[in-house]
Amino acid sequence: MTEPQITEDLVAAHGLKPDEYARILEIIGRSPTFTELGIFSAMWNEHCSYKSSKKWLRTLPTTGPQVICGPGENAGVVDIGDGQAVIFKMESHNHPSYIEPYQGAATGVGGILRDVFTMGARPIAAMNALSFGDVSHPRTRQLVHGVVDGIGGYGNAFGVPTVGGEIRFDPSYNGNCLVNAFAAGLADADRIFYSAASGVGLPVVYLGARTGRDGVGGATMASAEFDDTIEDKRPTVQVGDPFTEKRLMEACLELMATGAVVAIQDMGAAGLTCSAVEMGDKGGLGVRLDLDAVPQREPGMTAYEMMLSESQERMLMVLDPAKEATARAVFDKWDLDFAIVGETIPEDRFIVLHGGTEMANLPLSTLSGAAPEYDRPWVETPAPAPLENAPKIDPIEGLKALISHPAHASRHWVYEQYDSQVMADTIRAPGLGAGVIRVHGTAKALAFTSDVTPRYVVADPREGGKQAVAEAYRNLVSVGAWPLAATDNMNFGNPEKPEIMGQFVGAIKGIAAACAALDMPIVSGNVSLYNETDGSGILPTPTIGAVGLIEDVSQMIPGLPRDGDLALVVGKTHGHLGRSALLDIAFGRRDGPPPPVDLRAERRHGEFVLRNRGLVNAATDLSDGGLALAAFEMAEAAGIGVTIDKKKRTASLFGEDQARYLLACPFDAAEALMTAAAKAGVPVRTVGRFGGDTVTLGRASAPLAELSAIYRGAFAAALG
Repeated sequence: MTEPQITEDLVAAHGLKPDEYARILEIIGRSPTFTELGIFSAMWNEHCSYKSSKKWLRTLPTTGPQVICGPGENAGVVDIGDGQAVIFKMESHNHPSYIEPYQGAATGVGGILRDVFTMGARPIAAMNALSFGDVSHPRTRQLVHGVVDGIGGYGNAFGVPTVGGEIRFDPSYNGNCLVNAFAAGLADADRIFYSAASGVGLPVVYLGARTGRDGVGGATMASAEFDDTIEDKRPTVQVGDPFTEKRLMEACLELMATGAVVAIQDMGAAGLTCSAVEMGDKGGLGVRLDLDAVPQREPGMTAYEMMLSESQERMLMVLDPAKEATARAVFDKWDLDFAIVGETIPEDRFIVLHGGTEMANLPLSTLSGAAPEYDRPWVETPAPAPLENAPKIDPIEGLKALISHPAHASRHWVYEQYDSQVMADTIRAPGLGAGVIRVHGTAKALAFTSDVTPRYVVADPREGGKQAVAEAYRNLVSVGAWPLAATDNMNFGNPEKPEIMGQFVGAIKGIAAACAALDMPIVSGNVSLYNETDGSGILPTPTIGAVGLIEDVSQMIPGLPRDGDLALVVGKTHGHLGRSALLDIAFGRRDGPPPPVDLRAERRHGEFVLRNRGLVNAATDLSDGGLALAAFEMAEAAGIGVTIDKKKRTASLFGEDQARYLLACPFDAAEALMTAAAKAGVPVRTVGRFGGDTVTLGRASAPLAELSAIYRGAFAAALG
């Protein structure tokens, strides 16, 4: 087939700017072939090269005594003791999920699972962080159903428990929903597999499902804004098969145990191109591919299509040739394709052959190492004006406003569609804060959470970035877990706009400060930019996924208050209502600054709770909705009422001051806790009591049953 002639329009359609194309011409000394143009487009787009964000990502703390492998590999690796490691990462599948919700979300789950098991880890937990448009927007319902179905359909069939996540609604996501997928797995710390190729003349092997035309150009599409041509992009969305992925995982783990694997890489964004280039570049080697050997499920595929296809459930491996027969037998057993499609070469070249013709011959290192890196102009987000005319509301009416909105109502309609119990190691399922999974065969457990408050970030990106990390830290502490490390998913608009780039820079600075102060290094992550439609961007959404360790499950904070327990608040309450959930939901206002984050207090209060966790029946951090919403949710989960001090008013009930926890303790334990707090210099106050069948906030009250019906029915009523 004759390849098209390279024109300015064709270059632009591949997402390359004129100066970037000029750089390509300088590097290769000639016009590229169509296949070469596609390869450069895939490797130099924002999604793969991080060309707008690399400068700032380097400022994040990424090391620590617990870190075995930080950013740069398929996922981060953290030591959990006893020769074991947890491997985890979060990644976006935003654009595909808006175009085709079911498959976009499903393949997002599939991709993040492969990132974990390609390193030799068996996945043990999944989470998702979802952002949708206004509840009344005509597409929101369809997107919610499609995305939730896709996540459940893939994760449930694959057989990994979904143990946590978050979901929000805001008009800024009307034209660009966010689907951030997280996965974690377990491996022996001395049996981690990496992607750097080594050794010359070794076979490069294609593993898994066959290559089709689905997903061609997906990485480039993910690096562009949406406009009225969005429906034309539907073919760039991949199609997933969780049952094939399950077999691929089992085959890969079995193969790894044979010692046949020299290097292995998931075929994710940009498929065969990115996986081959990354393995070669990390190993300082070249790669030669013969596409005639690539297993194909569609006839007549071109070299361009095969190199840029993002068909799912595929891996690329550098193989020990002495173990080829053993490796092939493993994949035959699992009924998956195994094909030698190339070899490693000493020259710094990426050579692609098809039908006996050389379709690409490029300097491999330039595809990754010479990708553009921009220091984008940025402007600092102006400081928000102080909150004026702070509103007052009957506390029960304020609570009803929150729990009747899908953003703060019970999400059981969502998470009950996910299998949280498969593998039989789930200790705490979604709905009660961080998810907790037992480390099979041990007394240890791992806790998982994901957090961000975009309305804080848009007002003050630095404080919002700090708060996302701090809330993740508190959620881990609230189940009795010592925070270990974090992964980030940086979702922003167009970085070519200085105000958007300023949001990104501010958030990174806040995240870096918080991770350093709380000893929670960033070990993996993802950047998703150009989340805009017709020039209108999303709220800046730097999602933080975090993992914590419970050394012995007997030390886990149980999670439910008991009748007669006292309610105690750790931390100072000033009644900060700026950018609060109450202000937003009940009054339609988004003014004032977000609550400031005192990182020293966060750490001091968190460590106090952990040191005294044996005294506590239940704990939760105070965030959206403040004390009122936290107390209600804790009581409702236990099926008992709660009474909060009658002196409490709107600001103290709904304020979102940071570094605070709500604890439930028996009387004697509460006394011991107060004594310990006095010695530690940590502010702790009794604010009420759990019990009965009524929720009382200040001078207002309502039956628990009435409020529970609102809370449990609102999401399905609006979107179910």
